Amino acid sequence: MMQDETEDAIAELHAMLDRADRIVSFTGAGISTESGVPDFRTAGSPWMVNKPIPFEAFVHSREARIEAWRRKFTMDDHYRDARPNVGHLALARLVADGRSPAIVTQNIDGLHQASGVPGDQVIELHGNGTYATCLDCGWRHELAAIRPAFEETGEPPACLMCTGPVKSATISFGQAMPQEAMMRAQALALECDLFLVVGSSLVVYPAATLPVIAKRQGAKLVILNREPTELDPIADLVIRAESGKALAPLVS
Repeated sequence: MMQDETEDAIAELHAMLDRADRIVSFTGAGISTESGVPDFRTAGSPWMVNKPIPFEAFVHSREARIEAWRRKFTMDDHYRDARPNVGHLALARLVADGRSPAIVTQNIDGLHQASGVPGDQVIELHGNGTYATCLDCGWRHELAAIRPAFEETGEPPACLMCTGPVKSATISFGQAMPQEAMMRAQALALECDLFLVVGSSLVVYPAATLPVIAKRQGAKLVILNREPTELDPIADLVIRAESGKALAPLVS
């Protein structure tokens, strides 16, 4: 019976997608676990051993910066072979077909861009872990240059332009959320007619307010996640399934 209910829910999802004119997809860790990227909350997750260093500690302590980079590269090795899965490709199809203006994501893995979505149509609320930036001048630094030097010297990288501290371009605990990204995401939530949550537990704020904003503006809200979320009661449709399975018809 449960499988039949899931199949019916997936069919209803695609009917809703067909009726929608402006779709916003909001993704969390669950879409990327299907590509082999570990999430934060699964028991035994390597993130529990290699927890991100809080922002204030990173800024004020050389030792913390060294440890942050050690943990960063350890985690990179856990998912360096990750590639976009069917879920990523399905959402990319919505963007390519002009049915979705952008994807809003909590993920830092760059897999939406790797699936073919232009970078300016991926709104990253928690930054991006595939490159680094200087905290002083904002200059971009590539990990391919940082890692060999770090592993040889053990010293945290300094900016080539201004000698400021260089950090992975992710948003750490205690670091300010990117205001421009949040404003763009909120604007999309206000304007869409279908807000599709894919693989997010909806417990991290302020990002988790976006589905509520969309719903209050009259959009249909669909939550596709393996586990229950706090916003399930206000959703128009809840699907307990892998994102790849539920979204595969968009690719085929």
